[in-house]
Amino acid sequence: MILFPAIDLKDGQCVRLVHGDMAQATVFSLDPPAQAKTFEDQGFEYLHVVDLDGAFAGKPVNGQAVEGILRNIRMPVQLGGGIRDMRTIDGWLGKGVSRVIIGTAAVRDPDLVREAARLNPGRIAVGIDARDGLVAVEGWARISQVSAVELGKRFEDAGVSAIIYTDIARDGALKGLNVESTLALAEALTIPVIASGGLASIDDVERLLQPDCAKIAGAITGRALYDGRLDATAALDLIRSARGEARA
Repeated sequence: MILFPAIDLKDGQCVRLVHGDMAQATVFSLDPPAQAKTFEDQGFEYLHVVDLDGAFAGKPVNGQAVEGILRNIRMPVQLGGGIRDMRTIDGWLGKGVSRVIIGTAAVRDPDLVREAARLNPGRIAVGIDARDGLVAVEGWARISQVSAVELGKRFEDAGVSAIIYTDIARDGALKGLNVESTLALAEALTIPVIASGGLASIDDVERLLQPDCAKIAGAITGRALYDGRLDATAALDLIRSARGEARA
């Protein structure tokens, strides 16, 4: 399992939202590149970045901050938010993003996902953000009539590298991951599924390392990491121990 620290960008700053509400943004860092370097120095192996403004605008907005992050670290970065056409996909991959996450466009333009995955093997992920089992789009501002499982199955043969599944009701609320729904999605698909939304403590990490969660490929942590509820060293040591690796 991979634990991804999250950097959510709003107005060039690192923030965390509650249930995706831009009006409930807490600023945790004014320097995203420095925050990314802190995560790298702590031993994390993959960074999750979201351009929140871009998700609402439908195009990249925090490009300067993302580029600063890419210059400041060596660990791979997966990026979502406002990525809705091939030009944007090519642009970010060309600038050093390891994997782009397509969310809204996966609902509205599934052929884009298929073409992008064909042209960029291993570098295209789909973001499935759900409320009550239905996929939300446009920065979670609208709810579609497509279920999370239905959307995931549309890309089973597309070469998508991962599904990032977020339970909006849990996101930023520190209520714990929705393991049941994440597992249901992971078991319905052959695509690796990454859990997101609500990771609150080391207990969530321990839960994901249980045998029945073996199909969950990773988890994203945000607010719990920033406010100290989740100790990075303890979490990463736990994961390394589960892998049979020595402490870094």
